Amino acid sequence: MDKSVIKFNHCDKDIYCFFVPDQCPECGVSFSGKRLEEAPVSIPNPVSNGHQAPCAFLVASTEDSALRDFDGCSDLHTGISNTNGIVYNYTKTGVQREHQGWEHCICIPLVQPDMFSLMSQWDQYLEKFSSAQMWDPSWQSFNEESHNCYSYSLMFINRVLATQSKPALSKEEFTRSFVLPRIKRASKYMMLCREISQNHFYIVDSPRRNSGEGPSEEDEDSKSN
Repeated sequence: MDKSVIKFNHCDKDIYCFFVPDQCPECGVSFSGKRLEEAPVSIPNPVSNGHQAPCAFLVASTEDSALRDFDGCSDLHTGISNTNGIVYNYTKTGVQREHQGWEHCICIPLVQPDMFSLMSQWDQYLEKFSSAQMWDPSWQSFNEESHNCYSYSLMFINRVLATQSKPALSKEEFTRSFVLPRIKRASKYMMLCREISQNHFYIVDSPRRNSGEGPSEEDEDSKSN
């Protein structure tokens, strides 16, 4: 989805759209010369180009339709990007090193900008890990449950953590803390895009109409429910 989702508030409603209209779709009042109760804000797209996200854990949908990505029904594929945006990912034919195909995915950065030592060795770590015998399909076959793209990605992450003397993450920990929140956010964003594409607007009661508080992440989550 190339268009940006915009949110503004009027009539105690949160109104989502791809552009701010000339008049309120809820009450019909013209916005010409009038101030909105809440200045329009752009909602960041949680899906981005993995080839432009170095040293990241990537989650992509195998579906062709962008609007079906991360909807809970699509099969997902994971990979790890190197410092040049080449995506390493494990498949039935072994580890792939791809320069394209990951333009629409969830990106979870794995290296902080000030971690120069790790950044300088990242590509070497990734290539050595990916060349190991355990990822050779003639030695060990791909298994949907126990030896797949996710186990490959998480095992590499834990190898990196080990070099920093940090404890390993279990599949459950990593999924719960890092992956599921971002998939949830992406799913809700895609839902907004579908609603706006079909109806021009998506309108919900503002959760702050009886409160003087500003927006919070919890509010953002409640808008799509």
